[in-house]
Amino acid sequence: MSKAFDMELFLAGVLTGSHTTRKRHLRQAKAIQTAIADRWQRDNPWTWQQKHLAWILKHGISHRAEATRYYYKLTVKLITLRLGKSWFQP
Repeated sequence: MSKAFDMELFLAGVLTGSHTTRKRHLRQAKAIQTAIADRWQRDNPWTWQQKHLAWILKHGISHRAEATRYYYKLTVKLITLRLGKSWFQP
């Protein structure tokens, strides 16, 4: 059995702000990780492609409130920053 990917450690270098903000980003990043793992069986962000994060923003959180979608976009921006990619399109 493989060890679960540690999202907190992955985002540690790019997380800034208050304790509450950091916890929110971690909670949302774990939700994104779970959704991508359920759909594409990729639980490691290093294996994600742009289409995975685009799907989350377009379909995975489409039923959420506008403010929640905004905060998920910020979390996706942090993930792409950590991956060193320029995928994020605001």
